[in-house]
Amino acid sequence: MKKQYSFEKSVIFFLIIIIVSTFVFVNISCDIFIEKVVEKKEIENTGFEEIIDLPEPKIKGEMSLEEAIKDRRSIRSFDEKDLNLEQISQLLWAAQGITDERGHRASPSAGALYPLELYIVKKDGAYHYIPEGHKLEMILKGDLRKKLKDACLGQQWIEEAPINIVITGIYERTTVKYGERGIRYVHLEAGHACQNILLQSISLGLGAIPVGGFHDREVQEILNLEENYIPSLFTTL
Repeated sequence: MKKQYSFEKSVIFFLIIIIVSTFVFVNISCDIFIEKVVEKKEIENTGFEEIIDLPEPKIKGEMSLEEAIKDRRSIRSFDEKDLNLEQISQLLWAAQGITDERGHRASPSAGALYPLELYIVKKDGAYHYIPEGHKLEMILKGDLRKKLKDACLGQQWIEEAPINIVITGIYERTTVKYGERGIRYVHLEAGHACQNILLQSISLGLGAIPVGGFHDREVQEILNLEENYIPSLFTTL
């Protein structure tokens, strides 16, 4: 009788453990689910619905090209003040803006094939630059800068700077004409665009730094890019 009573106590004890464990597991699972839902809501794909017409870029500044070249330095410390639309407009125009009626752009491109696509990441979300019409389209909502910093090997200024301009390249646009050599051309063009941004930033009184250290695939996932949109360079301002 005593053994049977002891056995029943053991069964009850194990049942209590199972019930408590199940309760804890369900609570943790619910918390994780809620966190994922909140995160998804905070960083939401907008389906390219929000279009911003950028201000007309200026073609005359207060600083000479020679002064901008002389003063250019890599800056790794930024304040939290957002860039205004006029500044963003000027920077994107300097990189890939259309500069004549034939559709030529501010930086050179092999065969005028223009394989580059530019994205900016700022506090309120991520945007894609459209040279035709000089526009921005919002592609993601939410502050992605911390995730971008992690993808950039923990470089802190990626998260601290008001904006990051991500220069991506689509190899096929150039390799269709130049074969494998076209891949090199795409990266050269990213460098041309980046240098234009750096010099334009100096003329606007802004600090900037080019960034080449990052995990390509992670950047693609953060910005929800297709696999053939290859991140080539960042310019952090």
